[in-house]
Amino acid sequence: MPKVLKKVDVVTVGVGWTGGIIAAELSKAGYQVVGLERGKEETLEDYNQMKDELKYGHSRNEMMNSLSDDTLTFRNTLDSQALPIREPENLRIGTNTGGGGSHWAAQCHRYLPYDYEIFSQTVERYGKEKIPEGMTIQDWGITYDEIEPYYDKFEKMAGISGEQDPMGPERSSPFPTPPMKEVPATRLFKEAAKNLGYHPISLPSASISETYENPDGQTIYGCQYCSFCYSHGCEFGAKSDPVITVIPTAKNTGNFELRTDANVTRILYEGGQATGVLYTDTRTGQEFEQPADVVALTSYTFNNVRLLLLSEIGTPYNPETGEGVIGKNFCDHHAADGASAARGFFNDRKFNLHMGAGGLGAIFTDYVGDNFDHSEVDFIHGGICRITQGGAGPISNNPVPRGTPRWGSEFKEKSLYYANRVLNVNFMFAVMPWKHHYLDLDPTYTDSTGDPLLRVTFDFEEQDHNLLSFGRDICVEMMEEMGADIVEPSEDIEHVKASFTFQHSSGGAIMGESPDTSAVNNYSQMWDMDNLFVIGASAFPHFGAPNPTGTAGALAYRAAEGIDKYLSNDGGQLVRAKESKKYI
Repeated sequence: MPKVLKKVDVVTVGVGWTGGIIAAELSKAGYQVVGLERGKEETLEDYNQMKDELKYGHSRNEMMNSLSDDTLTFRNTLDSQALPIREPENLRIGTNTGGGGSHWAAQCHRYLPYDYEIFSQTVERYGKEKIPEGMTIQDWGITYDEIEPYYDKFEKMAGISGEQDPMGPERSSPFPTPPMKEVPATRLFKEAAKNLGYHPISLPSASISETYENPDGQTIYGCQYCSFCYSHGCEFGAKSDPVITVIPTAKNTGNFELRTDANVTRILYEGGQATGVLYTDTRTGQEFEQPADVVALTSYTFNNVRLLLLSEIGTPYNPETGEGVIGKNFCDHHAADGASAARGFFNDRKFNLHMGAGGLGAIFTDYVGDNFDHSEVDFIHGGICRITQGGAGPISNNPVPRGTPRWGSEFKEKSLYYANRVLNVNFMFAVMPWKHHYLDLDPTYTDSTGDPLLRVTFDFEEQDHNLLSFGRDICVEMMEEMGADIVEPSEDIEHVKASFTFQHSSGGAIMGESPDTSAVNNYSQMWDMDNLFVIGASAFPHFGAPNPTGTAGALAYRAAEGIDKYLSNDGGQLVRAKESKKYI
C-alpha cells in the first residue's frame, strides 16, 4: 500500500523550466508546493569540470535519461510495426533538476502572431484549399497579444540577450541584455543576407552577453564563449538555467519542497477532480501518494502525454476517425539542423570555430510564418535561416568535402586543412500536424514496471519535403554569397528515422478553444479536469519554426497565473468563453 502524505496546494511532476516556473510563482504567492523530480538534484557546483565532449556529448550523454529506464517506440505509418529506440544517440531526454533547461543550447525565440491563429489567418488570406487534406492545424485559443506579456516575463527572468527583429512581432519592452558578440562567421552571414535584401539580426540567446540580476534577485553571469553549452551545464552560471533561477527562487520562499528520485506513475482522481499523484521512490521502491488541490504536469512532452494515457484521463486520439484529443497533433522538429541546410568550404578564409556558445549566431526571418506571400509556393508557414557557432568539438567535428575517402592520407590531409575552413547555414523549419501523426500507448512493449511504452507515429509529408527544398535553396544562395569555394546542399531525407536528438517534440495534449479539438484551454488547464494543468510543448497544436523554450516558458507563466486564479477562486473554473473572451 502506498504511504499517504500530507496534502499540499500544488504538486508538480517534473522540475525543469515549466515546473520551476510554476514552483517559483506559486510559492512566492504563498502556496505550499511540492516538486517531484525523477532524477537527482543538480546545483551549479555539479557543473564543475563539465567541459568533456566525450562524456556529455553525443557519445555518452551523461546529462540524459538512460533508455534502460525510459524509452519509446517509433514507426512511420499506421500499418508498420513500432520498435523501441535503444541507442542513446537517437533519443535524448534530460534528467535531474533543470531537465532540458540545463543542457539546452540556449537559443530563445518567440512564436509569431501567425502561429497562434494559423488556421484562421491562412484561410483568410489564401482560402481553405491552401490547407492540404489531412493537415490538422488549428488556432491556439489565444492570440500573440495575449501571450506577449508572459514572453516578456520569461525573458526578463532569464536575462535573454538579443535585438529587435524588423520582421518580427512587436515587443512590450527591449531584450533585458544586449546581443552576444559578433564573430567573423556571423558578420559574414549578416553581410551576405543584407546583400540579398534580407533583414539579419543576432540570434536571441539565453547564454547571456553580460552579468544580469533578474527580477527575483538571481544573478546570471556573462558568457565566456567556451563552447560547452549544448548537452552541458554551464559551470560559469552564464546560461539561463532553472538550477540558477526559478528553482532557487522557489526554495527561498520557504513554501517549496523538492523531492528527487520520485518517479510519478499515475495521476489520482475521483469524481472528475484530480486528488494527487502516485509516485515511487526509485532508491527504495516505496510508493507514495501525494494529495494536492492542483496537479501540474510539467515534464517533457512524451511524459506528460504518457501519464495522461496511463491514468486514463481524457479521450485517446483515434487517427482513423479523428476523434479524441490525447495524443493528437504530435510534431517533431526532426533533423532541425541538417534536413535543410548548406555547408560551405573556404580556401582563403579561416575561422576560430572551437570557441562559441549555443546561442551565438545570426538569423533572418524573412521566410518564416506568413512574412512572405505563399500564393505561389506549395506549403504553408516557413522557416528561419541561421548560422550558429556553438563550438566545433574535436571529436564530433571532422568535415571534409563529399567524395573524400573516409580514411587514408587524402582524408587526413583534407581533415586538417578544412578543420577551420567550413561553415554551415541551415533553415530551421516549421512542422505541421497531420491526422495520422500522433502518440499512443504501445500494445506490445512495456517498461520495467510493466506499463506500456509511449508509441510515436510520425513521418515527413509532401508539405515538409516542399518546405525543406525551398529552405535548402535559400541556404545555398546564402553560402554562395558568403564566398564559399565549395557549396554542398544537404541531402533529401525521404522518411523520418527513429531519432529524436533535438528534444523539440510537441503536441499530444494540445491547446485550443474547445474540448472537442483540444485537451487544455489557454491556461494549460484540462477541459476534462479543471484542477489538472498540463504545461509545456505538449500544448503546442503545431511546431513553429524556432526553438520552443521561450514559448513553453511563456505558457508556464500564464499557467501559474491561472492556477493562482483557480485556487483563490476556491475551485472556480477558468474555461475561456469563446464569444465574450471572458472567464466563467
